[in-house]
Amino acid sequence: MFERLISYLDSIKARDPAPRTRWEVLLYPGVWALAYHRMAHWLFEADLFFLARLVNHWSRMVTGIDIHPGAKIGRNFFIDHGFTVIGETAEIGDNVTIYQNVTLGGTNPTNGKGGKRHPTISDDVIIGSGAQVIGPITVGRRARIGANALVLDEVPEGATMVALKARSHLIAAEEWKKEFVPYGTPCDDPCAPSRDCIEKLEGEIKALRDQLDALAAPSEPAQRSGTDD
Repeated sequence: MFERLISYLDSIKARDPAPRTRWEVLLYPGVWALAYHRMAHWLFEADLFFLARLVNHWSRMVTGIDIHPGAKIGRNFFIDHGFTVIGETAEIGDNVTIYQNVTLGGTNPTNGKGGKRHPTISDDVIIGSGAQVIGPITVGRRARIGANALVLDEVPEGATMVALKARSHLIAAEEWKKEFVPYGTPCDDPCAPSRDCIEKLEGEIKALRDQLDALAAPSEPAQRSGTDD
């Protein structure tokens, strides 16, 4: 158990440059929230729902992170900073990183039954701050959800999702193969479509200005015919 704890703390240090020692990581609210959730989930699985909710309520008060006791979470899960909400039927794989203000939310079932309402997050996924992943969808392995993205549909393996509503922006293989991309958003690739659009607009503006300059320029004085007196 001690070795698993050390491995978990080291996995966080590998993803976050801020802590100098493992002792600092032990003070992270995400670490405490996960520890409380392990306890609450054990009680939930034992049908001790009130006690599970009690642990969940205490965890939310002291960490600012709300993880429903029914959520299933794999190894090396890291919530950076906190203020995150994870719903009851959410499933999270191994080595998943979530930044602040993220919601793994549910949809209202139309058949009156609870069922699967929340997302399934596969291994090695990174979810940027403020992102909202809603409904019983699957986020594929090694996908990246950009900051403030709204994700309502299935996410392919290795895709980067950006914008509202998020669209798929497949990244180059050399980016996809990286062990870890901070904040789930490569700096260049998701911005490329915007850059192309801006460059196109700048070119059109320049062409229009050239046309206006040509119209505003004084015309050449007509050459007078005949000889001077």
